[in-house]
Amino acid sequence: MTATGNEGYFEALWPRSPRQAKVKALAGRLGGIEGKKIAWAWDYMFRGDEVFATLEEGLRARFPGVTFIDWREFGNTHGADERAVVAALGAKLEALGADAVVSGMGC
Repeated sequence: MTATGNEGYFEALWPRSPRQAKVKALAGRLGGIEGKKIAWAWDYMFRGDEVFATLEEGLRARFPGVTFIDWREFGNTHGADERAVVAALGAKLEALGADAVVSGMGC
């Protein structure tokens, strides 16, 4: 290293850039799930098919009026077509009349 005459002090830049994404308001809460239609969206990882089936069984027992949209309706949210599947998700949820969506599972 060569001497720069800065006596051990160095100029530094802040590593963060200006925020690119704007803050959006959260969707309103359902207030309960009785009579609602819940969609399952899955990334085809960690046994989501089994987890969703178990959750669905328990929720149907507790809330008899709740209905579900199967995860097969949407496709893999973490696969080769991920961008297309996720881009179409909002419109598909609306078209199918979903009140809520549970997205999982990860690994």
